[in-house]
Amino acid sequence: MPCDEKDHVCPLKEVKRTKIPAITEHIHYDAQGNARFVEVHGYPVFDEKDNVIQMIEYCVDITKQKQSQEEKANLETRLRQAHKMEAIGTLAGGIAHDFNNILGGVLGYADMAKDEVPVGSSAYNDLKNVLKAGYKAKELVKQILTFSRQAEVERIPLHPQSIIKEAAKLLRSSIPTTIEIHQDIDPKCGVVLADPTQVHQILMNLCTNAYHAMEETGGKLEITLKNTELKTEDFQHEPDFEPGSYVELMVRDTGNGMPQEIRNRIFDPYFTTKETHKGTGMGLAIVHGIVKSYGGVIRVESEPGKGTTFQIFFPVVEKDVEAEPESQEQIPTGKERVLFIDDEPLLADMGKAMLERLGYTVTVRKSSLEALEAFRAQPDKFDIVITDQTMPEMTGAHMAKEILLIRSDIPIILCTGYSTSISEKKAKEIGIKEFALKPLIKKDIAILIRKVLGDV
Repeated sequence: MPCDEKDHVCPLKEVKRTKIPAITEHIHYDAQGNARFVEVHGYPVFDEKDNVIQMIEYCVDITKQKQSQEEKANLETRLRQAHKMEAIGTLAGGIAHDFNNILGGVLGYADMAKDEVPVGSSAYNDLKNVLKAGYKAKELVKQILTFSRQAEVERIPLHPQSIIKEAAKLLRSSIPTTIEIHQDIDPKCGVVLADPTQVHQILMNLCTNAYHAMEETGGKLEITLKNTELKTEDFQHEPDFEPGSYVELMVRDTGNGMPQEIRNRIFDPYFTTKETHKGTGMGLAIVHGIVKSYGGVIRVESEPGKGTTFQIFFPVVEKDVEAEPESQEQIPTGKERVLFIDDEPLLADMGKAMLERLGYTVTVRKSSLEALEAFRAQPDKFDIVITDQTMPEMTGAHMAKEILLIRSDIPIILCTGYSTSISEKKAKEIGIKEFALKPLIKKDIAILIRKVLGDV
């Protein structure tokens, strides 16, 4: 078998030089090119004058031990990465909870302020822009929760070009000018069934990898989005591939490129060629998982020194996207009595003001225990209960159970921005009528209240 001569040390030469036993490791290759790890042992034989008169050498195949050690090391690395991801996910969820509370106040008060100024005035337009930015921040929180696996993935029919353009703007502000960004976005791309946050995540992951490949030398990053038709022969080795109409997202860089052995592993979880602080090896694995879940396919072309091209193909769906007109519809109001509970003073006060402007009589409590005591004292005083979930003394779900024991017909809306202990399904099993995600928007909560009270 041919031997890997790099750093080759002959054990017999070492024995002759040092007069002590020597053990070295070598890699040998069989006729098929498969590597075998061999441990070579060398021992001296001495005469009565302590001269080496003979040397003994024998080999032990340690391939299985080496493979076992490598598998163990890989498992330990994956376990450490999994613990890191779990910790980051928990942290992300906590940040999302706090940020949602702040964002709820910003959106709520801005929405109410907009109602107080003349339509078309500069103040009205300024507040519209504040709300627009707030809704984008709300989507950012959703991304954080998706990352920490605290949010449900919601696929909707959408035109991906607007998401790609928004993400490209964000990239331009975060990638140095030594890297040129060229966009070719077809404004007439078909409709795909996808989660907007995940489409954004796909592009950001691909472009971040491209940036790292060109970080030292600079280069060109191309982002293309277009309609395309795929035939069966285009992806013969993809068993679930269906020919038809697709939207193609292409990300091309002029970076270092990849040899085939790396290219074959890039979608493996935790596989990365980056430095420790630059990646976890999960980015492309996540991209692959998302695309496959959509029924899409991925193609990668790369050679050392010639850059890398990723092509993502999203299946086109027939259903079109309805344009979202500027909503001027009347927001429903009411005169019922509301018990509103939130331990955050800003949100408690904002909720009271918002609901009172909708015509309701509102009793606010900033403690779940105080709210339960108020309800227990006068259960017929309230027509509906709206409560936060995450509170220090008693969760909203627990409080809801106690309230329903007192009066089983009281409609309850549970609000949360982040919770590992409650889901919409669990909430409704308890007897809670509706499950609202923070931050609360006046129009949404107004419609939800009427729905719960049986008007919608």
